[in-house]
Amino acid sequence: MNSTLPVCAASTSFALPAARSTYDYHPLDAQAAEATPLAEEVALAIAYNGLNQAVMLVSPTDLEDFVVGFSVGSGIVADLSDLYDLTLSGSGSALYADVQISSRAFWALKDQRRQLAGTSGCGLCGVEALEQALPELSALPGAPLPPAAWLQGLRQRIEPFQVLGQDCGAVHAALFMDAHGELLLGREDIGRHNALDKVIGALLRQGVETAGGLAIVTSRCSLELIQKVLRAGIQTLVSLSAPTGLATQWARRHNLNLIHLPKHSAPRVFSPVREP
Repeated sequence: MNSTLPVCAASTSFALPAARSTYDYHPLDAQAAEATPLAEEVALAIAYNGLNQAVMLVSPTDLEDFVVGFSVGSGIVADLSDLYDLTLSGSGSALYADVQISSRAFWALKDQRRQLAGTSGCGLCGVEALEQALPELSALPGAPLPPAAWLQGLRQRIEPFQVLGQDCGAVHAALFMDAHGELLLGREDIGRHNALDKVIGALLRQGVETAGGLAIVTSRCSLELIQKVLRAGIQTLVSLSAPTGLATQWARRHNLNLIHLPKHSAPRVFSPVREP
């Protein structure tokens, strides 16, 4: 990851909705109303150079980090040098992100969309969609596994970064641990992909050096998370839930260290494969 790239500007003059709100409910066997906090979500429409690309349901926190991380983690741009400007607007549960990107990245995006829209019949559009779901990504150079001490008590150590989750539940967390084994930052979101996008975006916007560090996700580890970490150039991913088989295959093929941290047993290294 290139930490010397400029940080894109972001306009946050509008009022973000609250990340949590209190809602009344009735216990099943009682009439008296009680109240509990619930995590909020909003619809965020993302457009690149005026071209609508996606509508994502996200937690209304760290949205600049999310948009930057989504752009890089989804392969829309290669890095921050292709991101020129970011403006957030909207109100209530309908928000908008207008992103200005380089001509090179925009033409690639439009070409990708033309390929998907231009195919029809005989299952060709399915073939194109598979190519987008299983893209050709560069393998990482490989890195040493983290010391076992870095993972000791990790579930308890990440709790301070899960304020929203502890308050009302229903959200995932993603974090980054630096090359000294220190938990540097964390992000939360209703979507597991969104939480990781926010962490990647935060690392890029803050110019954090990722060499020797690792990403941590509290959710199920599927292929999409592997792809996002590979594109971000992070060499180790620790998941608190088990990875899928396909995620493991991709981690091995691309030299990504993949570690599952079960709740009641020792860490399991799925990639790289150790020689017998």
